[in-house]
Amino acid sequence: MKHAKAIMVGRRSFDRENLSGGILSGGKRNQCVILPGNVSMVADSFERRNQNWIARANSAPDLIIQVGDSSFHLHKLPMVSRSEYLNRLVFHRNNNRESAGDILKIQIENLPGGVKTFELVVKFCYGWKIEITASNVASLYCAAHFLEMSDDLEKGNLISKTETFMSFLMLSSWKDTFRILKCSEPISSWAKELDIVKRCAEAIAWKACINPKAFSFDYEYADFLNVRARKTNTSEDENRADTWWFEDVALLRIDHFIEVIQSIKRRGMRSDLVGSCIAHWTTKWLSQVTLGLEKVTPKHITQQLHRVTAECLIRILPTEENSVACNFLLHLLKAGVMLKINPELLSVLERRIALMLEQCRVEDLLVKNQGDSDSMYDVAVVHRVLQFYASHMFTDGAAKFHVVGRLVDGYLTKVASDENLTVESFQSLVEVLPQDARYYDDSIYRAIDTYLKAHPDLTEEERTRVCRVLEYHRLSEEARRHVMKNERLPLKLTTRFVLLEQVSMTRSMTKTNYRRTSTQTIIRVSKDFENGWLNTQEIQTMRKDMEMVKSQLKDLLACKIKLQKQLKRFIG
Repeated sequence: MKHAKAIMVGRRSFDRENLSGGILSGGKRNQCVILPGNVSMVADSFERRNQNWIARANSAPDLIIQVGDSSFHLHKLPMVSRSEYLNRLVFHRNNNRESAGDILKIQIENLPGGVKTFELVVKFCYGWKIEITASNVASLYCAAHFLEMSDDLEKGNLISKTETFMSFLMLSSWKDTFRILKCSEPISSWAKELDIVKRCAEAIAWKACINPKAFSFDYEYADFLNVRARKTNTSEDENRADTWWFEDVALLRIDHFIEVIQSIKRRGMRSDLVGSCIAHWTTKWLSQVTLGLEKVTPKHITQQLHRVTAECLIRILPTEENSVACNFLLHLLKAGVMLKINPELLSVLERRIALMLEQCRVEDLLVKNQGDSDSMYDVAVVHRVLQFYASHMFTDGAAKFHVVGRLVDGYLTKVASDENLTVESFQSLVEVLPQDARYYDDSIYRAIDTYLKAHPDLTEEERTRVCRVLEYHRLSEEARRHVMKNERLPLKLTTRFVLLEQVSMTRSMTKTNYRRTSTQTIIRVSKDFENGWLNTQEIQTMRKDMEMVKSQLKDLLACKIKLQKQLKRFIG
């Protein structure tokens, strides 16, 4: 009985090969059947027994190749004639063999595609027809490179065959290009080293940047687009012409998606379309983050993956103005804060959003929360951006502070009616911008009143905290009147406004009476001088008028001092 000698082979490192062409034979548009031209040995049958594969030919097998848990009982001649890698292992280890009758046993680790792919390789080496499709061409191509199955050994070897068919699919079929990318995920390192991912990305970018009807090879997808066009109106048609590729690209995993976006940028795609595509992909990804993939994968792995994903998305955002929406950036910032990404990248996002505030609408700032116990909108992420704006941009003379002030007041009015919005969150938003951001406080008073109306159970202390930004002199006369009648406001504030109103009225009366009396006296004296007479009676009358004015002023001054003391005692 022959003995088997095992040769343990370690993990193979990648050696770059020059890609060579080949010839296709047979097959449908999206599949290819190949048969080697010159075959050293043809197997009569290829049987499987549990985990063992046995090639039946005129002679007994003299080579066992272990791939994973499966053993392939083969013949040296057909295998080494097609694979330079196996050739070296078989013929360069003769010194390790005990006798000529030993069956050489080789273990291959880390073969791209594993047992399934190696089965196709074996059939190819024995001259059997194998079917290549978009689903297996990437793994076959990588396995052929792993085994060094180039045309240097035999014309029409597996590298050239798979290369030719894969290039054909990338050129002609949109859907098959995505299948190749998807099936490359388990062999990601090899697919990247052999430029499969890059070539697929470039093919997708090329087709995305042109009219889809221009690549007529993909008949099935062209028919799909035509059906969609017939069902939509003109405006939807025009939008579809620009964004038809979004949905398919959004299904890619992050590393492949980034490769596609970079290729699309190099092709000169409009920055707003690139930004919209990233937003479309991110929306799907954010839904996974929100739903919690930790139920499927270990929490620490999920968190790390999401963190890297968020950082990659920020880095690939187009830098052109108006290329991405403010609301999308706020959602991305929220995810970044939650995942604790690089602080420098968070600052990049904050600055970018802050620069957009002057062109934003209230709707652009609305970022919804998912939890039932949370407030309807995430005000923390908006507060974060406004803090950045107030700290870094409020000294910029070109900034339109009052525009941002009106935006924030509108946002406050919108979120104030939320019953779950805490006093702390609302108060922080009210006070985040300095007073100089507003001409008057009427809008912020309206927002505060809305909040008090939606939260009737607040304590006196909480209501006082919410209202502490309100200043008497920064409200219009109409707003002041409303304040003094508003029972929702804290008593301390209402009383202070009443006292200030009395002081203001006193000042106004003093100025008016003094101005009127002085004017009348001056006019009378002037006329008397012009007429050339002033008797004793007239002089006495004038003195009485002056005494009356002095008395009124004294009384008003005493009233004013009394009110000021009351106000000081009340506030203190």
